[in-house]
Parts: sequence; structure tokens; C-alpha cells
Amino acid sequence: MTRPKGGYYKGELGEPHKFDPTFRGPVHKRGCTDVLCCVIFVIVILGYIVLGTVAWMHGDPRKVVYPTDSYGQFCGQQETPNANKAILFYFNILQCANPSVLINLQCPTTQLCVSKCPDRFATYIDMQYSYRRNKGSWEYYKQFCKPGFNNPDKPISQVLRDEDCPSMIVPSRPFLQRCFPDFITRNGTLTVANQTSFKDGHGKIRSVVDLRDAANGITSLLDAKEVGTKIFEDYASSWFWILIGLVISMLVSLVFILLLRFTAGVLFWLVIFGVIAAVGYGIWHCYWEYSSLKGKPDSDVTISDIGFQTDFRVYLQLSQTWLIFMTSLAVIEAIIILVLIFLRNRVRIAIALLKEGSKAIGCIMSTLFYPIITFLLLALCIAYWAVTAVFLASSGEAVYKVMSTLPDCKYTNLTCDPETFSQSNVTKLCPGSQCTFAFYGGESLYHRYIFVLQLCNLLVFLWLVNFTIALGQCTLAGAFAAYYWALRKPADIPPCPLASSFGRALRYHTGSLAFGALILSIVQFIRIILEYLDHKLKGAHNAFTRFLLCCLKCCFWCLEHFIKFMNRNAYIMISIYGKNFCTSARDAFFLLMRNVMRVAVLDKVTDFLLFLGKLLISGSVGVLAFFFFTRQIPVIQEEVPSLNYYWVPLLTVIFGSYMIAHGFFNVYAMCVDTLFLCFLLDLEKNDGSATRPYYMCSSLRAILNKKNQKRPKETKRGRKQKKEQPKSRH
Repeated sequence: MTRPKGGYYKGELGEPHKFDPTFRGPVHKRGCTDVLCCVIFVIVILGYIVLGTVAWMHGDPRKVVYPTDSYGQFCGQQETPNANKAILFYFNILQCANPSVLINLQCPTTQLCVSKCPDRFATYIDMQYSYRRNKGSWEYYKQFCKPGFNNPDKPISQVLRDEDCPSMIVPSRPFLQRCFPDFITRNGTLTVANQTSFKDGHGKIRSVVDLRDAANGITSLLDAKEVGTKIFEDYASSWFWILIGLVISMLVSLVFILLLRFTAGVLFWLVIFGVIAAVGYGIWHCYWEYSSLKGKPDSDVTISDIGFQTDFRVYLQLSQTWLIFMTSLAVIEAIIILVLIFLRNRVRIAIALLKEGSKAIGCIMSTLFYPIITFLLLALCIAYWAVTAVFLASSGEAVYKVMSTLPDCKYTNLTCDPETFSQSNVTKLCPGSQCTFAFYGGESLYHRYIFVLQLCNLLVFLWLVNFTIALGQCTLAGAFAAYYWALRKPADIPPCPLASSFGRALRYHTGSLAFGALILSIVQFIRIILEYLDHKLKGAHNAFTRFLLCCLKCCFWCLEHFIKFMNRNAYIMISIYGKNFCTSARDAFFLLMRNVMRVAVLDKVTDFLLFLGKLLISGSVGVLAFFFFTRQIPVIQEEVPSLNYYWVPLLTVIFGSYMIAHGFFNVYAMCVDTLFLCFLLDLEKNDGSATRPYYMCSSLRAILNKKNQKRPKETKRGRKQKKEQPKSRH
């Protein structure tokens, strides 16, 4: 940095910028920013509360959780005829295509609530024959017939036409409150109640494979339920040790951050020299392979001569392949060495900032626990969104449609009223037709726009989530900025910097944070819509549409990450200057562009060290957990709980450790980014004089060859007069 005469200085890109003689670090006198966006944000939150209230009034989560019979009644609902009938039974499960139809949609057969599933094979025809000798057979069979039907002598053709009773029943067991065939595999053969075939009630012998095809995937779902039960048991017996593992990872993360002030430089240079040595070995190995193949026959054939080969080992027999590898590695080696030579000062600055970030966190330890507040706020947002979505999805009213066994009935799938259906002409024109429950919907204005309300629910949810993250970033940035702009650290750091920063962010900058969060939320919302369209168009054969959609997804992915980067730096500038979002984003952008090489180096050095830390912490805690849960630590071998799957607590500890380290290191990354922007502002706004000293640490000043002029010593009389002067108000 050079500052010519006249109070101007030049940035790294050479643009002149006016020297700011009034800059003294973060402003103390602030005003509310982006007030209009703040008002809109508050109105949207109130509207969101209204939306949740309306959905709660109209919705019924039981429609999503509990099964519904053909009459629109919940199985197991109290104070109804189905109070003691909590399981759904399908008259003809062979008509159900797959489990998604059974569980989520409606199967095109009569559905009835029963108290228990059938435990035997039987058909209506066989029941009629045995009824003449044994009345008890009808008593068992009729519990799977329509309520009120008690005429076992009715002709079988009319019973099946009117769907009064199922044509057959098969041994079943309840799963997800529905009766599914009780499949058992014996000696590699699929059976139901030890039988491989059954009567379908229409005079045919069917294989149980037909039942499996109709209820495709049910066996795996039942196995998944059993596995889920075992996993729950493992969590119940090992939760205490999982908690200990997570506490250990938290302590290790804390120690790692505090040790970075001593080990950041060593870690970085060790890995850099390790990479240089590895690439150098690669160059030597490629040269050795090239030399050994040079005199062999057929090794001088070019890659273009042999063309494309699926076996990659063919290319390894060519000397040209190793020559290309050697040349590529040599270029990479040269680039790394040149970058280190010409950017060595910037690398040293990045390492010094990493060490300073560790010191800042050591002075403001409360910042490490702020992610807990963010987590709680995010959990609240997610819970409210999920509950609202469920109530919206269950806000419909029961819709009934005509179901007929006749293929040429023109009234099939038309809506009907079950109370007046018996008096209509439909039963005369389509004998045997029924007015059965189809789904939950509605024709009112509210029901017609439920999908739009779901989209609004999603957009506001994204806005609240991004606002919560923005609030955390601005709060941490304000606390770390207070550390940087303290001339004497830690003596000049204001009391409770984190709480003060949180109060400032909410009081003055809610509108700015909401503005930045809204921009990011809109981009994320568009990305979700594009992902939905891509999922819907996967089977499309229009190559241009797929290509266009892929390009849009890529563009919006890049845009989202760019906005996240700019928002992060804009929030830092807001915490320092207290200006609105657009001004802060513009100032941050140009400040970073004037120091683009420093930004690139710091970003990569920080990302590398934090990734190394996450890998080290989660890996070390995971290895410790592996030895513990596999009983390979003799000292505490007796304390290990008995587990069905030891990988359940092991993966939980590894994933939890990674997330804890990620939370700690996010605070550290925010600290480094804040100190970096403050460092750039310090260079541009101050000159090291007695009245405008540099606020950066001594190590950074030594790297840049900057010095602060010593202040003239004050006499006793001068200090006394200074004490007697009234303090100015800010």
C-alpha cells in the first residue's frame, strides 16, 4: 500500500481512494437500516402466523398418519363405529399395484376398518359350504364384510358384485396399521402360512408370488421395521456413551482452535512441503516408467493410434502416457513453487490472521457457544414449517367418487354424495356401483390454493432460516470487530461484546439482515423448483429441455454460492459501519476486489486448515469409538453395552463429531473473515501515526514492514487536565 500526497492511497488494483480522516473503527452511533424491508419482514412473519393458524383450523394430521376406510372414516377414531377397529383391511389386495398405492394413495378396492387381521386362508364360496354345517365359520368371516351385512345365503355373484364381502381372505399381519400378507421365506421358497398357493374366490388357484407382486416391497418394509427396532434398542443402551463421545469431540475442537495460534504455520508448511515432495516423487516415478518403456517394442505407439480403450491398463504400457503424466506433474510443481515464491507474503499474512483468530476466540470464549442459539432458532423454524405443511396437506374435505365393476359405466370416477347415492340413477344404470371415499380435497377458494400456500410456506421458511444464519454471522462479526479495533488487547475490548453485538444487530439491522436473507431465499426457492422440474422430466426424451434445465441448475448453484459469500462479507461491513445492506455489500465487494490475491490465498489456507481439523477430530474420535464399541479397550471392556449393530453408535459419534467440529470451525472461519476485512480497512484507513495508529497485531505489522509511531509522553499536568475534561457523548 502506498499513500501519495494529498491524502490519497492506492489499492492493489491501482485505483485511487480518498483517505478517510474520520475513521476510528466501528461506529458507536447507529441508526436503523433498511426500515422498509424490516417492516415487510415483520408483516410476513405475522402473515406466516396467520397461515399456520388457518391451517391448524382446517387441517387434521390424522388424515396423513391414520388410514381411512372407503367411507372416509379414520380407523381407530374414538366415538365412531371404528373406535375399536384400528387396522385397515383390503377386500382384494391383488388389485393394489405397489406399496405406495397402499400406503399413500387409494387402492381401487373396498377398504374396511377391522379390529384384527385374518389369520387363515378362506374364500366366500368355501364359507357358504361350511356355513350349512358350522355357523361359526360365518361369524369369523363376516367381521371382514361391510358393517351391517349379515346374509350368508346371498348368492355369491351378487355379494361380489355389490362388494359386500371379500372373495377371499389371506393370513396377514398389521404393518403401518394395514393388513399385509404374512410372507415367510422357507428354504428359499416364498410362503404364506406355509402355503405356496391359494384360492382367489373366483375358482382359480393362484401362487403367493402374485400376492408378493401386488404388495411389492412389503417384505423389505417389514424387515426394515425389525431393523429399526434393533437400532432403537442400540440407541437406548448406548446413548450415554454416545454423549461422552460428543463431549470429547467438543473439547478436542476447542483445544484445536486454541492451539492454531501456535500450530497454524507449522501445519500449513508441513502439508505444502509434503505436497511438493509427493508431486516430485510422482515426476520421478513417471520418468522411471518412461525410461523403462522407451526401448520396449510397441511402447512407442501413440494414444491416438490405439483410440479409446475400456481397459485403462493398455495406456499404461505406452511411453507417451507416462510422458504426459510427467509433463503435467512438472507443470503443477512449477505452479506451486512459483505461487509460494511470489505470494509468500500473502501466505504469511493468512497464517498470521489464523493465529490472530485463535487469540480473538480465546479472549471472547462465549462466541464458541453461540451456534447453540442458532441451532435452537433453526429447530424452531423447521418445526413450525413441518407442522404447517402437514396441516396444510390435511386441510381437505372428504371427496367421494363412483366406483363400478362395469368397464363401460360412464359415471366411474365422478364425484358423488354417499347420503343420496342410493336414490340416484347411477345404481340403476351401473348395477353394483358404489360411492366410496377417494381422497381429501375441496372446491372452496382455500382448498384450490393449498398448493400455492405450500409454496408460500416453503419460501417464508427459507427466509427465516437464512435470516437466522445472517443474525448469527452479523453477531459474531460485531464481537470480533470489537476485538480487532481495540488498540490494547484485551484491555480495550468492551464488556460483553457478543451480547452487545447481538442487541445491535436486532435493534438496528434487522431490515438489512432480512434483505440479504430474502435475496438468497429467492435463489434457493428457484433452485428447489428447478430440482422438482428435473425430477418430473427425468423420463422426457427432449434433449434440449434437459440441457437447458441442467444449465439453469448450474447457473443458480453458482449464483447461490456467490450470494452467500457476498452476504457474509456484507454482514461484516454492517457490523463495522452500520450502513444498509446494499451499501455494505458494495463496499465489501470493492474492498475484496482491491485485495483479490489476498482474498484467494486466505480463503484457501483457511478452508484447508479447517478441513484438516474436521477430518482430524471426527477421525480420531471415530477411531476411539470403534475400539470402545468393539470391546478392544481392556480397561473398560466390561462397561461396553450389548449391541445389535455396533456401527449404529459408531456412525452417530462420527457424524456428531463432524457436526460439532463444523459448528466450532464456522465460528472460527467467521472470526478470520472479520479480522481479514478489518485488516484491509486498517491498511486503507490508517497510516501508523500517533493519531491514526494501525490496530493490527505486531506480527502483521512486521510482515508488512509497518510501524506505529510512539505517542508523546504526557506530563502529570496534562493527564490531570485530560481527566477533568468532560467526556464527549457518542
